[in-house]
Amino acid sequence: MQTMDISYRAGGKAMTGYLADGSKGSKVPGVLVCHQGMGLRDHEKERARMLADLGYVAFVMDLYGEVPTERARMGELLNGCLNDRALWDELILAGLAQLKAQPNVDVSRVAAIGFCFGGMTVIEAVRATDELNCVVAFHPGLTHLPESDTRPVFGKVMACVGQRDPLIPEDARNRFLRLMAEANADLQYLNYGEAGHGFTDKTVDAMGMPGFNYHGPTDRRSWAAMRGLFDESFT
Repeated sequence: MQTMDISYRAGGKAMTGYLADGSKGSKVPGVLVCHQGMGLRDHEKERARMLADLGYVAFVMDLYGEVPTERARMGELLNGCLNDRALWDELILAGLAQLKAQPNVDVSRVAAIGFCFGGMTVIEAVRATDELNCVVAFHPGLTHLPESDTRPVFGKVMACVGQRDPLIPEDARNRFLRLMAEANADLQYLNYGEAGHGFTDKTVDAMGMPGFNYHGPTDRRSWAAMRGLFDESFT
């Protein structure tokens, strides 16, 4: 496996992404990884290395150009994307371009995965571009979704969500399902009864926020579901 930081520009900022290449010199599928609301951290880098261990080329895109140390700053950066779809899409496409530029990526087989805000990002990505075979959103927040979205959904969508996630209230869940149905999306909505928000992140409990908990069984089950979708989508 080869790993490295990659510098690029997007949204008028200097960005630093992280590449993990498990191709061993062959043409293999590429996976775009989208970070959580706290910015690009070890959690996403670890997931990229896990994908490389499976033989993929994984690139963790940078949506912020910084790693915020205060929650207020995180909110500014996150909302800067949510409130400006054109900027959000520009950042997504810039990250995807970095992945596709890697020499061992088979550009006909590309997916995106994301966690928390990154999960929200891949749900946006599958409408922003037709270049993704599939996307997987792990514990995405769904409260930002519009009442209507006439854009098509281009790739397969898997949403892995915790029943106890405070960022997925019933009305938000129903809106998401309706929007996907209206787009005739190929959707898998996987609901994990014992999980809350952040169930893939072993550091989330330290935040001390109700409903934010790591949950090992759901982490493992959702990752296995992702692998199944990749096997289906990349053949």
